[in-house]
Amino acid sequence: MRRRAVGQVLLLAAGFLVLVAISALSVIFVNKAREDSGLVVHTVEVENQINALLLEIRRAESAARGYLLTLGPEFLSDHTAAVATVMPAVEKLAQATADNPAQVENARKLRIAIERRLDQFAREMDFVRQNQPAGAVALVREAAAENSSGAIREVALALRAEEERLFAARNIAADRSQRIASAVTIAGSGLVIALAGISIFLVRRSARARDRAEAQLRDNNLNLEATVDERTADLREANNEIQRFAYIVSHDLRSPLVNIMGFTSELEELRADIFRRIAALGRAVGSAPVPVLAGDAEPDLEGADKQLSLDFAEALGFIKSSIAKMDRLISAILNLTREGRREFEPVRIDTRELIEAIVTTVAHQAAEAEAQIRIEPLPEIVSDRLALEQIFSNLIDNALKYLKPGVPGDISVRGRTKIGFAIFEVADNGRGIDPKDHQRIFDLFRRAGTQDKPGQGIGLAHVRALVRRLGGTMSVQSELNNGSTFTITLPIQWTASNRNRDT
Repeated sequence: MRRRAVGQVLLLAAGFLVLVAISALSVIFVNKAREDSGLVVHTVEVENQINALLLEIRRAESAARGYLLTLGPEFLSDHTAAVATVMPAVEKLAQATADNPAQVENARKLRIAIERRLDQFAREMDFVRQNQPAGAVALVREAAAENSSGAIREVALALRAEEERLFAARNIAADRSQRIASAVTIAGSGLVIALAGISIFLVRRSARARDRAEAQLRDNNLNLEATVDERTADLREANNEIQRFAYIVSHDLRSPLVNIMGFTSELEELRADIFRRIAALGRAVGSAPVPVLAGDAEPDLEGADKQLSLDFAEALGFIKSSIAKMDRLISAILNLTREGRREFEPVRIDTRELIEAIVTTVAHQAAEAEAQIRIEPLPEIVSDRLALEQIFSNLIDNALKYLKPGVPGDISVRGRTKIGFAIFEVADNGRGIDPKDHQRIFDLFRRAGTQDKPGQGIGLAHVRALVRRLGGTMSVQSELNNGSTFTITLPIQWTASNRNRDT
């Protein structure tokens, strides 16, 4: 399967490269053929300009001769119009041939010959206007002797010969470019067809392999679903049994704890009487009068008896504090057990309103800590309201509890959405948490850092359990003395079926 996947990737890459190469070469050769064709057209245009220029010169000569013979004004007008178009045509021809040095030289010679002939035309017209036809005839004979028109035709023929040579060469180049472009297109098309055939073959083979795998997977799923259902039922029963066990154990632990607490109270009440008798015995041995003490007054003890009394009182104090701690832990276990049995009810919740209500309840605590709690825009979600209240109440209470002394507290609650989930962050500028304790703080009855605040170490463990039951995740980012940020990700649309599936 890995070789097949690699082969398909390589085939796809090869097809892509072939298409890129064909496209690039086609563009290159098509542009080359277009350039060659443009040069061919340019050559034809130059030849047409040469022919048009010669035609205008002949027109000017014919009109001039007609005017000399008949003095008809129509010949003069035709001559004037022809002469007016000659020099612009020469300039246009010079620009069109500026890319060829040989043609530049020919165009220069043509300009000189044409300017000489136009000068002759101008002088002939002046003689006619001055009523000196003999002078005009003499100029015509002089032009014929110099063969001015023949010189123009010779240079024009040289220009035309060069353009014909260029036309032949450029035509050959254009045909070659078109043939190469066609060959590249045909070869590329053949490669694409071949790659397409190979791809179809591989896809069909992969499809057959996938069908076999799906059939095998369906067979496996039939057995797997039965196994999963059986294991899920066992797991649910085990979970319920654990909750019942935790409840029973916690409840049964209270009975001996109450007895211990009662006997401790009795010992505390008997303490004064016991040590009063010890004091009396000590004085009886020393033949001293025994003072009469009223009520629960402390006996006057000395030496080892006094130290024994102090040790006895200290031991009772340790026992009572341990009993109180044990009672709090049992209460916490009972609360967790009851919460685990509670059915969640999904409702639409305006989280901003919910957080504002929580902040209102801790406003006095925040004022005493000189802390501000900022609530930024929060998304609405469908979830269990009581669970969310417990989650955010615990996090905000912890943020207020563990602020840095002497530093004004800054606590923010913000949220955003991403691909069907709502992401909430509770950030503070408090004392922070050592990175090595980031997992420890989520363990039951485990706490991190200096233990100078009251608590049983169940808050964050309870919060994470609630988040998981709601189909979400929880994490923390923190460093010592740099504050903490707790991130909670919850589904935007949570339903009871989600919880049942997660359970």
